[in-house]
Amino acid sequence: MSNLEFTDCGGNVVSVETAKYNAFKEKMNGSTFNRTTALEVGKGIGLTSRAIRFAVLTQANRVGNGKYSMSDSVKPVLAKGAAYAKPLTKEETVVPVVKPEPEVVDLVAKTMNESLVPDKFEGFVEWGHYRDVNKIVKSGMFYPIFITGLSGNGKTLMVEQAHAKLKKEMVRVNVTIETDEDDLLGGFRLVNGETRFVPGPVVEAMEKGATLLLDEVDLGSNKLLCLQPVLEGKGVYLKKVNKWIRPLPGFNVIATANTKGKGSEDGRFIGTNVLNEAFLERFAICMEQPYADTKVEYRIVKGCLNKYGVDDDEFAKKLVDWADVIRKTFYDDGIDEVISTRRLDHVVKAYSIFDNKMKSIEMCVARFDIETKNAFIDLYTKIDAGVDVNADNEASETEDDSDTPETDEENVNQ
Repeated sequence: MSNLEFTDCGGNVVSVETAKYNAFKEKMNGSTFNRTTALEVGKGIGLTSRAIRFAVLTQANRVGNGKYSMSDSVKPVLAKGAAYAKPLTKEETVVPVVKPEPEVVDLVAKTMNESLVPDKFEGFVEWGHYRDVNKIVKSGMFYPIFITGLSGNGKTLMVEQAHAKLKKEMVRVNVTIETDEDDLLGGFRLVNGETRFVPGPVVEAMEKGATLLLDEVDLGSNKLLCLQPVLEGKGVYLKKVNKWIRPLPGFNVIATANTKGKGSEDGRFIGTNVLNEAFLERFAICMEQPYADTKVEYRIVKGCLNKYGVDDDEFAKKLVDWADVIRKTFYDDGIDEVISTRRLDHVVKAYSIFDNKMKSIEMCVARFDIETKNAFIDLYTKIDAGVDVNADNEASETEDDSDTPETDEENVNQ
């Protein structure tokens, strides 16, 4: 059994068992203790009072007035002119205990690696504020913009196609009344059996230098105020993981809405809210997006026909004239409903499926009340005098009958 040797004040050798010395050191675990505690713990291990006096209560282990510690990380406090008492050993028998470094746990999950560049839309027509949006995105500046306009006039598509043309990444967030800080900035999720902080779309866009598109932003609540520092371009503090996120160059915020953040007085856009003025003030400019004029809309509808494999320029022209008359009546407060550019695309797509003009129009305006629906259908028959409602329906029924297999009963009757 190996021993450690120390010298007392008279120069005599004090022998202490290495195992007991190490046991005492481990028992104290780097804590601070006094002489009474040392004697109690030491006797419990089997150390004599003499051994404790000259092996433990040494000047080298002294950290204060009557205080001692055997932690290697604590620097002893020595009396003026005193020297360290070094134990005399015949051979090195004490193996220093190396404490492992604490493992740094990364609570943040890895972000997405896939490309966020929108796909190009076949038949897209550049019009309205498209060039303005394109210039802002191309500049790479942080310049938040607010785009407002009636539903279905191409606000979101315009922003997407500007990014598709420039091959610029964009993160789209559809805002609702339930959208909160956890949805936008991120929160803790279960990832592969571990609880990790998953960054939200806002952080994703900032770390990629992409554009953050807040779609239908006027449906949101005051919980959107967590984006105040983001709209200033200063970054955002993730308090859940104690981390500050700064945006990369190229990051920007674009918001689209059907209102200007003041709510909908006529009730057309139910669910829209009055947004905080401080939130709206952080958008540099507001772009008002109307419906396209007849020339531009004809190109749009014609492109839709080509996309769906239909060649009928006359039908495209009649649809545009039909929608234009309805909108003028709507702006004059003559009716409460309007035909959007998106609904014209729905009509064209239905026409490519059913090959029946009136059936396609009737199905696409059936969402309105009976009076409005009949008025819209009647208006189209007046604009397109060549269309025959009955003939189209009969043709449709004939086609349906020709595709229906004959039953045994019909064969017997024949």
